[in-house]
Amino acid sequence: MASQQVGSYAFLAGTVIAILVGLLIGAGQAAVLGGIGTWIPLVLIILGVVVGVLNIGDKEVDKFLIASIALLALAGSAGGLITIPAVGTYLVAIVQNIAVFVAPAALIVALKAIKGLAEAQ
Repeated sequence: MASQQVGSYAFLAGTVIAILVGLLIGAGQAAVLGGIGTWIPLVLIILGVVVGVLNIGDKEVDKFLIASIALLALAGSAGGLITIPAVGTYLVAIVQNIAVFVAPAALIVALKAIKGLAEAQ
């Protein structure tokens, strides 16, 4: 139960950090982060790994992987969002930061699924 709670907090923290940093980058204020700006992706990756290990159970694997594929596909084409007046740069930065957070979790969950398939044979 405690690991599920840690995973929930990691998910919440990763999402909030990704959105806040995305808003700062979208506003052209990345310099406000100072020296920690280079550490933000690492923090998001670590939180993503924690979410992937602790939060996603066997029942949620398929749904999580489908949602992850959709999100990562959106992140790959997020450059097109920049054409939206006033909010495009914000959306691009937020989606890219969320992708940095979700990608490690998707990798962990995909490896769990592959391991489960291999053991079933």
